[in-house]
Amino acid sequence: MDRREPLGIAVIGTGRMGTDHVRRIDRVVSGARVTAVVDIDAGRAGAVAAGIDGCTAHTDAAAAMAAADVDAVLIASSGPAHEAALLTAFEYDLPVLCEKPLTPDAASALRVMEAEQALGHRRVQVGFMRRYDSEYVRLKALLSTGRLGRPLMLHNRHRNVASPPFFTSAMLISDSVAHEVDATRWLLGHEISAVTVLRPTPSAGAPEGLSDPQFVVLETDGGALSDVEIFVNCGFGYQVRAEVVCERGTARIGDGHSLITHTAGRWGGTITQDWTDRFAQAYDDEIQTWVDTTRRGEVTGPSTWDGYAAAAVCEAGVRALEEGGRVEVDLVEKPPLYR
Repeated sequence: MDRREPLGIAVIGTGRMGTDHVRRIDRVVSGARVTAVVDIDAGRAGAVAAGIDGCTAHTDAAAAMAAADVDAVLIASSGPAHEAALLTAFEYDLPVLCEKPLTPDAASALRVMEAEQALGHRRVQVGFMRRYDSEYVRLKALLSTGRLGRPLMLHNRHRNVASPPFFTSAMLISDSVAHEVDATRWLLGHEISAVTVLRPTPSAGAPEGLSDPQFVVLETDGGALSDVEIFVNCGFGYQVRAEVVCERGTARIGDGHSLITHTAGRWGGTITQDWTDRFAQAYDDEIQTWVDTTRRGEVTGPSTWDGYAAAAVCEAGVRALEEGGRVEVDLVEKPPLYR
């Protein structure tokens, strides 16, 4: 591409996430424009494209990627469709931002990783947006100084108002705890070596048959423990919190105390109701960074290895949920491309 021109992006998937990214690229991010959208629903793709000057609508991802005005791809389709879209992008040697999961399972993620290695260079950034959240960035920077000493434990809380009707007990791990899996690996700089899932009696607010909440324990190869309370039908708000306990101190993020009111004998604030509000800044910064680095011919951020590792840990977590007990995580040797 001509680096003086905006980066032409094809957005694959025009559901809630894809449509929000189209809006973000069109109205928030600089240096890029949406030149194509892809969805198996032609009507939905056409409706999204109609609001963007010069944007074409497609039902076939390969046709969009072959267009002369497409320089990069943003994959926001459902997880099972990611592998095919990624492999097609590799055929055109296009840079990709792929929303998590990279793929739904470790075997398919490994195939994608092997295909990227065959190119000889990175092409994929995985959409673990918490790495771009200002609070997580500050926590990572603090830990990197070593002032608090070695991390011993990481406590995570992840709560949603309500789960969608299609949510299963396994999806609490694969779709929700996947974020804490990546955050644990990134913040601590460790790989996760084993997973245990404990299940209290389900909340009365959980749909019939859904094991909610769950308590997940992640062991790392650096000797730290990370626990996750996942509660997707808490009923009152969306909360993501993390506290790291180190040898010489602790640090906590996610309290959400940006505005406190005192009035009529009461004090308090508001609780975010949705992840798109809580992490709006993170998504904006993530996409802007991807656009900027892509225009420079670079690939940074969470890699295909990170997507593969998260998939492998989540697979072990689902096994621990379904079979009980502690399940070890089996990872292949990390390839040189991702070191």
